[in-house]
Amino acid sequence: MANNDCCATQLIDGDGEFNVAGLDNFIRTVHLASCGLSYAVVSIMGPQSSGKSTLMNHLFHTSFREMDAYRGRSQTTKGIWIANCVGIEPSTIAMDLEGTDGRERGEDDTAFEKQSALFALAISDIVLINMWCHDIGREQAANKPLLKTVFQVMMRLFSPRKTTLLFVIRDKTKTPLENLEPILREDIQKIWDGVRKPQAHQHTPLSEFFNVEVTALSSYEDKEDKFKEEVAQLRQRFFHSIAPGGLAGDRRGVVPASAFSISAQRIWKVIRENKDLDLPAHKVMVATVRCEEIATEKLNQLRSDKGWLELEEAVELGPVRGFGEKLSSIIDGCLSQYDEEAIFFDEAVRNAKRKQLKAKALDLVYPSYTTLLGHLRAKALDDFKTKLEQSLNNGEGFASSVRTWTQAIVLEFDKGSADAAVRHANWGASKLRDKLRRDIDSHTSSVCSEKLSEITTNLEKKLAKALTEPVESLFEAGGKETWLSIRELLKRETEAAVSEFSASITGFELDEETVEKMQQSLRNYARKVVENKAREEAGKILIRMKDRFSTVFNHDNDSLPRVWTGKEDIRTITRDARSASMRLLSDMAAIRLDEKPDRINTVLHSSLIDKTSAATSSQDITREVSVDPLASSTWEEVSPEDVLITPVQCKALWRQFQGETEYTVTQAISAQEAYKRSNNWLPPPWAIMAMVVLGFNEFMMLLKNPLYLMFIFVAYLVGKAIWVQMDIAGEFRHGTLPGLLSLSSRFLPTVMNLIKRLAEEAQGNPTPQGSQGSASQTQIFRNQVHKPDSVPSSISNSALSSVGSSDNDNEYSTTNLSQRRRTNVLEAEFS
Repeated sequence: MANNDCCATQLIDGDGEFNVAGLDNFIRTVHLASCGLSYAVVSIMGPQSSGKSTLMNHLFHTSFREMDAYRGRSQTTKGIWIANCVGIEPSTIAMDLEGTDGRERGEDDTAFEKQSALFALAISDIVLINMWCHDIGREQAANKPLLKTVFQVMMRLFSPRKTTLLFVIRDKTKTPLENLEPILREDIQKIWDGVRKPQAHQHTPLSEFFNVEVTALSSYEDKEDKFKEEVAQLRQRFFHSIAPGGLAGDRRGVVPASAFSISAQRIWKVIRENKDLDLPAHKVMVATVRCEEIATEKLNQLRSDKGWLELEEAVELGPVRGFGEKLSSIIDGCLSQYDEEAIFFDEAVRNAKRKQLKAKALDLVYPSYTTLLGHLRAKALDDFKTKLEQSLNNGEGFASSVRTWTQAIVLEFDKGSADAAVRHANWGASKLRDKLRRDIDSHTSSVCSEKLSEITTNLEKKLAKALTEPVESLFEAGGKETWLSIRELLKRETEAAVSEFSASITGFELDEETVEKMQQSLRNYARKVVENKAREEAGKILIRMKDRFSTVFNHDNDSLPRVWTGKEDIRTITRDARSASMRLLSDMAAIRLDEKPDRINTVLHSSLIDKTSAATSSQDITREVSVDPLASSTWEEVSPEDVLITPVQCKALWRQFQGETEYTVTQAISAQEAYKRSNNWLPPPWAIMAMVVLGFNEFMMLLKNPLYLMFIFVAYLVGKAIWVQMDIAGEFRHGTLPGLLSLSSRFLPTVMNLIKRLAEEAQGNPTPQGSQGSASQTQIFRNQVHKPDSVPSSISNSALSSVGSSDNDNEYSTTNLSQRRRTNVLEAEFS
């Protein structure tokens, strides 16, 4: 009857050690975990050597070790063994307990018997009580201690389930079973009544705890065939034992097959610790442990799920269409697998662990969900930026474009977040949606500021260009209405810029206050440009004053360069030039953009021009002691912020200006005197009279001798030619010593040149007039280049150059004047 498929395994050894590895291997081998609640546990207990293992082997086709009758009666089964019942449906586990009343443990060592009996009652659906037929009705029969043990340990179970006790009467006699069963039941009732019970179960009948069944079998040794036939009939009762009306008792305390190992271990641990066994609490405990294991297993499977890993990887790269549906399907699969395996456990525990599994699964996938929403938000923001830029490039209004695309982009984000929603969670995307709105608002504000800044910058550049050069020109011109012209220019250009600005920002739909602020900022910028330019020009006022002085002093009313001939009134010219320079100083003394009257020009004129004139024209007039109006750091009626040059600084600048322009006046005076000397070659009248009186005899001698007269005429012509050729008058105009030095170096080449030309004319090959003129001009140019380098410290040279010391045009004009004079002399000579 033995079958290797039964996989007999020792569950608990004789010392009470639980074989965890053996049980786990047994469950895997017989595929017990997949049975759910569709399994039964049948255990057998009885006196030692009563044929328990033999009965189990024949009844369930197991392979428990049996006693060898030829070797004598001794302990065969040690501890507790389990095996799979072959061919029984549903799956049934047979459990063979160590026999009671064995001599190996002794009379007093009954602890293991009670522990194993309690263990069998806690996990078994059917308990077979193996007893001899001849013990029925006997007071000291071997089955009574066993029954007392069963009933006593039953009291240690809190809310025990109803177990089937199948009494198997071995080696039945001719007494019919109908007569033996009442006696047996009476004995069982007496034993039950004699057992001490808790107060709550003092009057509880036996039927509340046990279903008592009785069967009888013939002797295996004497009637083996009859025994096997009866066992085969009994075997049929174990088919579908857990069905309603089946042999198994109450199934309320049964645990799912997948938790059988955990349940058995915990029950044995409690029993070994000699504690009362609370089966309902144990059921919850087993359900908690097993459901936790199942949930952990399913969560690990979810982590390694191929579909989930692919989805997670795809989400890292960008938005995934149908993310929510795909993820919901994956989570549904995980939860359904959990439900399938945990369906037989306590419902409250199962549901609690399912919620935990669901929460952990959602925690696992939540980062990917947030990543996806992040991609959606980033994509939406990028789309908004692109669409807004395109709209602005197409000339659409800023505010209308922002409204249109904000609504469209947020709607698109809402669709994407709805597609990403997971059915098992109520996460929502409101936070990211709000963040998207904030990002859009931030970008809108940034673009708005950028565009407005660009508009403002362009207008500021235009304003700077429109104001800088004209203002500089007006300051340089220094007219009577300089600041009036600047104010008109500022107002005109500012209003034009403000009008252009207002037209440019129409599409932004800004509030009036903001527009007014920006317009005012533009006006302030234009004013600042003028003020900065005024301050810049104020720093160059001394140069401007000297230039103005030089211009007025060295040019006449027709803007032609002055030639100091001695007829000019240098005093009046100097006063006019200084007055013009003073007007520049007055204009640059303060900023006058607010049309406020001031007395700067009057104060400066009275303190600088009038006072200086009075001092130079009347030195004998006694000066009255008075307060100096320029001895101050501010101007009356002028704000300190508008002051460019303080009165004290004006006074210092004027002093410096006078010192630097005085030399120009001195040089003009020297030029007048030099001009007078250069144009007066006749000796004084008394010298002429002396020459006439004293040279009368010589004159008469010339008249009497024509040869002398001819010689003198030739000498005159030669001298005149040399005079013109060498420009003696021009040479001596720079001074006597420089003139002599220059003539001494040029006299011999000039004489040789004249002789050469005379010889060529005598031979009939006169030098062309053009060549002569060219040579003459070349010589004159060389003289011009050479003369300044010869005696640079000459008084005459200084006098002539001082006229144009402050203006290059004047110097050029003086040089041209000398050139025209020499050319006229040469033309007169050769004509």
